[in-house]
Amino acid sequence: MHAVTGNAASPPAARGRLLRVFGLVFALAIAIGSTIGGGILRTPGDIAALLPSVPLYLAVWILGGVNALLGATAYAELGTMMPCAGGPYVFARRALGDFAGFFVGYMNWLQDCTTNAALSLLVAEYTIAFVPALYGHSVPAAFLIYATLVAVQWRQVRWGGHVQTFTSLAKTIALGGLVVAAFVWPHPAAAPGAAHLLPHGGALLVALALAMQGVIFTYSGYHYAVFFGEELHDPGRQIPRSLFYGLALIIGMYLLLNAAYLWVIPIAHLAHDPFAGATVARTLFGARGDSIIRAIVIVSILGTINVSVLSSARVLLSMGRDRLFLRQATAVNAGGTPTVATFLSTLVVFAFLLSGTFNAALQVAVAFVVAQYLLMFVTLILLRRREPEAPRPYRAWGYPWTTAVGIVIAAAFLAGVALNDTRHTLIALAVLAVSYPLYRLTLRPRRGARR
Repeated sequence: MHAVTGNAASPPAARGRLLRVFGLVFALAIAIGSTIGGGILRTPGDIAALLPSVPLYLAVWILGGVNALLGATAYAELGTMMPCAGGPYVFARRALGDFAGFFVGYMNWLQDCTTNAALSLLVAEYTIAFVPALYGHSVPAAFLIYATLVAVQWRQVRWGGHVQTFTSLAKTIALGGLVVAAFVWPHPAAAPGAAHLLPHGGALLVALALAMQGVIFTYSGYHYAVFFGEELHDPGRQIPRSLFYGLALIIGMYLLLNAAYLWVIPIAHLAHDPFAGATVARTLFGARGDSIIRAIVIVSILGTINVSVLSSARVLLSMGRDRLFLRQATAVNAGGTPTVATFLSTLVVFAFLLSGTFNAALQVAVAFVVAQYLLMFVTLILLRRREPEAPRPYRAWGYPWTTAVGIVIAAAFLAGVALNDTRHTLIALAVLAVSYPLYRLTLRPRRGARR
């Protein structure tokens, strides 16, 4: 098992060339860091409100894990077949052409930038409790937090890997400690709450669909190791292992956390709780609980931001290689950091922070997250048919049946998002329509270069 390693023996990075300095520990840290964040501390209250039944509540978390495993089989095959920087952008472009790749790449990049703006601000707001002097200065603090993570990895990309490993390990230990404390630490019994009625018939189906949406979004992010295929020592083995080992840990942690929540607070109290993790921490540790959960949230979110700092730059770099973005974005320094791509991503994050428009952008991005999930299954099928002899170090388990089930779930999920958030779905469709003229503009420099 390789950890993040040094690069003393590696030659300086050529233009657009990334360095193979990462191993399985880093890939696992990416899977854990990009998935386990604030969602598991907040989402349970919404799920319990929709399904105020312990068996059904736990069942949707198990089903969410199964759905993630279905997606992992597709990402593992595609990631080992095309171990390149950029992940889904590379896969979509190879199977569906330049425009599909262009659209997936830009949406991935903008999603990472908007997420980083929102999460940096959230970390700043949570940090105020420990540093009161920051009160009223959340945006400058968010700038500083994000800029620090960028600066750490600017000279040597392996330092970004060290940050990822540390934050992922710290959040795993902290959340594991919360689980242990819930079951062994004495705490006052919660007063009985007013029972919430479980919906029946069609209302129950709607509640199940809405609950699954929340759960699936909480599981999203496990696939981010595929963005770093050409920087892993052995992507053919390390990508599948990181996806499946990482998901095994994530599913186990989510189920244990939910069991801990239900052990400390009845489901009637859990329902509509906006921050279940904080409620459990206060119940267990009293006034200290707020500080404990804030520290856990800060470390968890820093790991998520760090993943997106790394991945967003690799999307732009890969698009620059294919002349679907500025050629300058392919610049990589001697330490393996895509400098221009990282700088441009940082500028966009700062612009979102200054404008305060990232929340609206995140709501629109929800539809793209689901659409990309569906596209990856379609990509898997197309490449199996067109390139049956292509090297595939890992082949999706249960293909084509698991792929078909994944498509059905993703299509149903996309339909659910469209029905429940029609406004932002229409905006997403408008973005798709506008992206085509932008894509056509990228063709002009390439035509000029051919001449």
